[in-house]
Amino acid sequence: MSLEVSNLTKLYGNQKALDEVSFSAKPGRILGFLGPNGAGKSTTMKIITGFLSADSGDVKVMGIDALNSIKEVSRLIGYLPEHNPLYLDMYVREFLEFSGGLYGLSGNHLKSRAKEMLHRTGLEPEQHKKIGQLSKGYRQRVGLARALIHDPKVIILDEPTTGLDPNQLLEIRNLIQEVAKDKTLILSTHIMQEVEAICQDVVIINKGKILAADSLSNLKSNSDETILILETEEEMALDWFKNVGKVEYGLKGKMELLISISDPTTARKAIMQILHERSLNLISLNQSKKNLEVIFREITKA
Repeated sequence: MSLEVSNLTKLYGNQKALDEVSFSAKPGRILGFLGPNGAGKSTTMKIITGFLSADSGDVKVMGIDALNSIKEVSRLIGYLPEHNPLYLDMYVREFLEFSGGLYGLSGNHLKSRAKEMLHRTGLEPEQHKKIGQLSKGYRQRVGLARALIHDPKVIILDEPTTGLDPNQLLEIRNLIQEVAKDKTLILSTHIMQEVEAICQDVVIINKGKILAADSLSNLKSNSDETILILETEEEMALDWFKNVGKVEYGLKGKMELLISISDPTTARKAIMQILHERSLNLISLNQSKKNLEVIFREITKA
């Protein structure tokens, strides 16, 4: 394993921000690190990267004790934190060369790495601009380029696609997938579709505890239940469908229901009967296996 976290615990007074957190990440695979706000994601990443100390536990990066060899391990890790720290008065190329110098790069090698990162992150047209002149999306690209400048073995990205438009999002996703081919990459995000699109492994954390750590395919196949996604023109109440299956509101609030069922044929007939009795106008009724969003909500709801 390129990254191994074992029984990691972090206390703030009497509160456990992390409670014996354990997981591992492998090279060539992207690990999606998921959890609600305040679950412990950023705390975990800051400890791995040496920005925070731990009260107990172990972290190994490429077999090296990361908690006691911070300087050595920092050269092996590329980190893009959630709040992207940039020097706004520096020019883009200048900033990348400055960042590479902090990792010991110099001369032609430094200039070559900066040029490569400008190209791979789509920053070439912006390289002579001050970072403060860039949009939020382009600032994210600068942060990503900085995380990759020293060719790290382990890459940790905390909300890397924040502020990107759909086209930029696709470009950065493709870059992340390309980079991860020979790296160990951890991606923290609130966008479930992003995880389903590019991650092979998933860790779900809530209230400082790991609730799930498995491959995405295993996590999704562990349930035999089917999801029916019902959308109507009128508002609905959960109680109307409680005898059909396990019901909760979807992203569109009371106009959309997610109904977990085991017998789709019987459930569809029951739903159509309720729609008729309540005089509801159907917009759509779609069927699918549980997606990551539904699984995440179920796991973290307790």
